[in-house]
Amino acid sequence: MSAKAISEQTGKEFLYKYISTSAAVQNRSRYANVTPETDWGRLTQDHPWLLTERLVVKPDQLIKRRGKLGLVGINLDLQGVKEWLKGHLMKETTVGRAKGVLKNFLIEPFVPHTQDEEFYVCIYATRDGDQVLFHHEGGVEVGDVDAKAQRLMVAVDDKLSDAQVKEQLLTHVPDDKKDVLASFIVGLFNLYEDLYFTYLEINPLVLTKDGVYVLDMAAKIDATADFLCKTKWGDVEFPPPFGREAYPEEAYIADLDAKSGASLKLTLLNPQGRIWTMVAGGGASVVYSDTICDLGGVDELANYGEYSGAPSEQQTYDYAKTILSLMTREKHPQGKVLIIGGSIANFTNVAATFKGIVRAIKDYQGPLKEHEVTIFVRRGGPNYQEGLRVMGEVGKTTGIPIHVFGTETHMTAIVGMALGHRPIPNLPPAAAHTANFLLNVSNNAVTPATTRTASFSEPKTTNDVAAPIKSSAGVPAEPLHSLLWPLRNVVTGGWKAKATTLFSKHTKAIVWGMQTRAVQGMLDFDYVCSRDQPSVAAIVYPFTGDHKQKFYWGHKEILLPVYKNMGDAMKKHPEVDVMISFASLRSAYDSTLEAMQFPQIHTIAIIAEGIPEAQTRRLIKIADEKGVTIIGPATVGGIKPGCFKIGNTGGMLDNILASKLYRPGSVAYVSRSGGMSNELNNIISRTTDGVYEGVAIGGDRYPGTTFMDHVLRYEDTPGIKMIVVLGEIGGTDEYKICQGVKEGRITKPVVCWCIGTCATMFASEVQFGHAGACANQASETAVAKNQALREAGVFVPKSFDELGDVIKTVYDKLVASGTIIPAQEVPPPTVPMDYSWARELGLIRKPASFMTSICDERGQELIYAGMGITEVFKEEMGIGGVLGLLWFQRRLPRYACQFIEMCLMVTADHGPAVSGAHNTIVCARAGKDLISSLTSGLLTIGDRFGGALDAAAKQFSKAFDSGMLPMEFVNKMKKDGKLIMGIGHRVKSINNPDMRVQILKDFVKQHFPSTQLLDYALEVEKITTSKKPNLILNVDGFIGVSFVDLLRTCGGFTRDEADEFVEIGALNGIFVLGRSMGFIGHYLDQKRLKQGLYRHPWDDISYVLPEHMSM
Repeated sequence: MSAKAISEQTGKEFLYKYISTSAAVQNRSRYANVTPETDWGRLTQDHPWLLTERLVVKPDQLIKRRGKLGLVGINLDLQGVKEWLKGHLMKETTVGRAKGVLKNFLIEPFVPHTQDEEFYVCIYATRDGDQVLFHHEGGVEVGDVDAKAQRLMVAVDDKLSDAQVKEQLLTHVPDDKKDVLASFIVGLFNLYEDLYFTYLEINPLVLTKDGVYVLDMAAKIDATADFLCKTKWGDVEFPPPFGREAYPEEAYIADLDAKSGASLKLTLLNPQGRIWTMVAGGGASVVYSDTICDLGGVDELANYGEYSGAPSEQQTYDYAKTILSLMTREKHPQGKVLIIGGSIANFTNVAATFKGIVRAIKDYQGPLKEHEVTIFVRRGGPNYQEGLRVMGEVGKTTGIPIHVFGTETHMTAIVGMALGHRPIPNLPPAAAHTANFLLNVSNNAVTPATTRTASFSEPKTTNDVAAPIKSSAGVPAEPLHSLLWPLRNVVTGGWKAKATTLFSKHTKAIVWGMQTRAVQGMLDFDYVCSRDQPSVAAIVYPFTGDHKQKFYWGHKEILLPVYKNMGDAMKKHPEVDVMISFASLRSAYDSTLEAMQFPQIHTIAIIAEGIPEAQTRRLIKIADEKGVTIIGPATVGGIKPGCFKIGNTGGMLDNILASKLYRPGSVAYVSRSGGMSNELNNIISRTTDGVYEGVAIGGDRYPGTTFMDHVLRYEDTPGIKMIVVLGEIGGTDEYKICQGVKEGRITKPVVCWCIGTCATMFASEVQFGHAGACANQASETAVAKNQALREAGVFVPKSFDELGDVIKTVYDKLVASGTIIPAQEVPPPTVPMDYSWARELGLIRKPASFMTSICDERGQELIYAGMGITEVFKEEMGIGGVLGLLWFQRRLPRYACQFIEMCLMVTADHGPAVSGAHNTIVCARAGKDLISSLTSGLLTIGDRFGGALDAAAKQFSKAFDSGMLPMEFVNKMKKDGKLIMGIGHRVKSINNPDMRVQILKDFVKQHFPSTQLLDYALEVEKITTSKKPNLILNVDGFIGVSFVDLLRTCGGFTRDEADEFVEIGALNGIFVLGRSMGFIGHYLDQKRLKQGLYRHPWDDISYVLPEHMSM
């Protein structure tokens, strides 16, 4: 959500720290916080004024009208405050219908003053600007300020001046106080703007001869502006509404949400309740809560929450296990139900998210059965059939009752089943597989375009050109935008004409952002609609250079241009008039501003969620001035069947075809929710001849266009015969529809339902999934709006459950009256399925190019040979343990891990003179990079340098295993003219032993279970050193034979496995890995010493040339 309430203490901290005004603001930062854990000695030490001044104490827990409720202690000394708190701290209190415990209090200095020194001031955001309210009589008895207060609307981007404040707000204030109050109010307004407040109320504001005092304050800030205000806000804490506890599980989900691009929300309403929900989608989650409450489940509803935006399997697992953990803590005599619901997803892979839920169900199967939990599932969207299948399977394997339904079942039907209001079908109809929709059931490979692009309900014409229609605003018609609808800016009073027809079958768009899946979905939609050309002309992506990106157009591959610069894209594609922005919440504002600089752009869809409201309002203002239509933010977009779709709207092709979105119907709809818009596609396709156009305006408080904007467009579009609106709690847009119907501006039948009716049944305020889904006054509740719509003559069902029935009834009447003439259905052309999606569905198989058995990076956590990286660190396995997992696929004993690490340490370096280090140094001095220098050193490793580990292990093992005595082995090698690998050293000898070997020998003898091969090699050493003292068992040989002993005797390998690791060269890897550390050290050393190009000296070269041969 965006607008979130902050504590009074936080609000005052912001005000005292950042307000800029000539008014003398008193008592800056003089407040103390008291909780049950407060140390009074420490508190008085930090705030010595508590000991000397008269005080005020009050709870700071988002409670309104504390004075009238007797929750303010006034004019007390410190002891009086303590006595007052004894009667209030940790006591349960009822405020309205909410019961809660008082646990957080604020102490401030008492300010003596008279009634005529109290004032009221409030600033709050609206779509067109910010309202400033002022009343010259503040305090507890201020009464109805909406009716009494002076008002001043400050338009978006306008500034507030002292003169305006004095002239319009301070008319009843004595002249001697006007200057100070005007300066303070202007400073307060600037603070409100700079710190992205959405609501700021001070009552009373006291003005005495000493200055201004802020006594009581209530405030909300736009939480989405965190990335802009973090330096000033710091870490803001958002307290829960009074009457609802802050649970650690809510904080955990909020943290997951903050770290994810998806949306994860959880609010606990009644942890002892028996009805739990796990719903996908912000709009759908509200609808499910409504239905539960409508069916009498409000007192048993345990939680509100939603997951959406394509969360990963791991994120869904974490969310699901939190829900399951909460619901299996206390038993309920009637057992419990879990409703896993959702609308038809646009782009979320249902099977992937369900796999996370299935994992959680398996983990909690014991507690779920113990608590007699029954699960009801309904979902649709990409790969939903597979998701439903795995959900059904887990029910069978665990014995948990799980009832599974797809798009053939009404979205909320499972609620009635769960609460016992409707029977549970024994065998629900099996939905067709995703792949089945992609195969044309007709013999016609291609259908003539004209039969599918005309309105489905209108008589077919021989051409594609609509009859000219006079613009309602008197503006000349344009080729692609023949109708214009008026939009009035309330602040400026200016009217701007915008196109009634946003999209046609010729519409061309630029997509901002490398969203290849969304673009391909648009092209597939274009193809099944038999468009002549793709609707996407180009992609703008600032993070790469200009290039071409490959896509499919039906069966063939095409290239779409990608531009780094938006200006270049616009210049090269003048036919484009739509921009679809997938920019992030941080860059969406700037990229949209840039797009509106180009007159060719008439429509912009902003997909991003979480754009600060102040930025959105600026975009709306500029769009109104330029005649640009904005859809969004926080939307999936919109769709015009047979013509154009925005991004992921309508989901994948199976849903496009199932909902008949490839050709126009007679019904247009507008919704806030993207997921619910897809559900409307489904409902409308099942009850009427289909959708003509549908738009999801977005879930923010101030969407770029409103319900009424689109309803007026639909009213002026001949092909549209009826209108469906899915309204929502919060805001007052729906009342404009009431007015339009009453005044006769809207004449077509309108079916409307506002979701969020459950909100009035909750004791405390609940912020639903969409930022705008919160009622700030009674008129903004869904119940009030539904009643007003019904009274205005709009068709309003009794609940969402009946929405489809009402739509069908209205449609049938229009057919009966001849207003709609259904046309014959014509199948669309086939579209090949993408290889990756066919693989996902399990329709095809292909041998993998690579196989791996040591590491898997695809999940939430990196896995080494079956062990998660967090476990690796928790067990403190070290480098040796990780090497054991990655090289040997074993968790080696601790001594084995230590031995590996010791080997790496002793082989790390042996000076600059050896060939590998020499090569590395020469390369480094030649100016080569680290990788090139390291590689040149590594390439010298072989039998003569460093590569003797494998060879030594093989030679000694073969001799030992064949039963050959050490003397026989030495004699045989001499007879064959072969060197014994691992024997001999250039410097070290029996008299000057290699301490590296001695260190390793001591460790091996102490920790290894058996050292048979090492003992054999040491016997060979006795023989060779008797002939020449430097023919010792060197470090390579020692490591080689000891490693064989380790592999054979540690208990983790069979004899064959141990021999195989030696045979495939694993042991040389120890030297390569260890010596790489040294080579890198030499490289860095040469760079640090700034050594120049190396040239070998002549006096170290023996020039042996052949003598001159004369003829």
